[in-house]
Amino acid sequence: MLSEPRAGRLAAWGNALVVHMVSPDDAAVAIVGDDAVHRVAELPGEDAPVGLTLALGRLRALGASGLRVALPAPGHPLGLSGPPEFNARALEAEEAVICEGAALGLVPEVYEAGPEGDVHVEVVWHCLPVREAPPADVPSLGEAERELAEALRDATEVLTRLDVAGSGPVAEAAVAAYRARAERSSGREVLAPGYPPRAVRVLELAQRVGMLVLLASENGHGGAVSASEMAARGDALRPVERVARRAQVAAYNSVVVERGMR
Repeated sequence: MLSEPRAGRLAAWGNALVVHMVSPDDAAVAIVGDDAVHRVAELPGEDAPVGLTLALGRLRALGASGLRVALPAPGHPLGLSGPPEFNARALEAEEAVICEGAALGLVPEVYEAGPEGDVHVEVVWHCLPVREAPPADVPSLGEAERELAEALRDATEVLTRLDVAGSGPVAEAAVAAYRARAERSSGREVLAPGYPPRAVRVLELAQRVGMLVLLASENGHGGAVSASEMAARGDALRPVERVARRAQVAAYNSVVVERGMR
């Protein structure tokens, strides 16, 4: 799971643009981030891929009143609502953006080009029809925050007991991430203007948890030397990763949910 999925950047800054809190050009720059360029293909009314600024304006003209994030994984269609063709593309990419009010969705396709040491990334967002229906398995911000705290506490206990990283970095990262829920915001801009502080807090913790899971995965079996210990390690991390993805989606989608409740 990416600590900052491209779908998250697109949805967050697209939502800020919808309510006129950022300019189209500033939104496009923030969405592209460290990538070289983003384009949108198959956009209704366009015969060829177009730039983000034009695409965001066109989506608004087509009725998009907000953007939601989906972060699906095998067996977990998180944030998706169909049809099957769109869900399959989103699952392959492990992320997607759903346009609220326009029955359209965007799935990224990432290309890398250039020699070693000078590789640049280009992204094409494929615009496809979606079903207008409630997204799958998306919690509220409050639910997501509680789930994160509980899952991280339980995983920390298991990982520390197993000493799964041998020298301890995974267990140490787990403890640091668990304690981070009591820390104040670091000031890093993790969401676009217009998001509530709670969404920022939830997303920051979800990103820390995502990095914990990635670190544990990259360390192989760590200090878990028996089959039962390796199984326990996997059992501890699996629900944490799922909860972290749910929390990210809840944070990115929070402003759209809030507007719909008014």
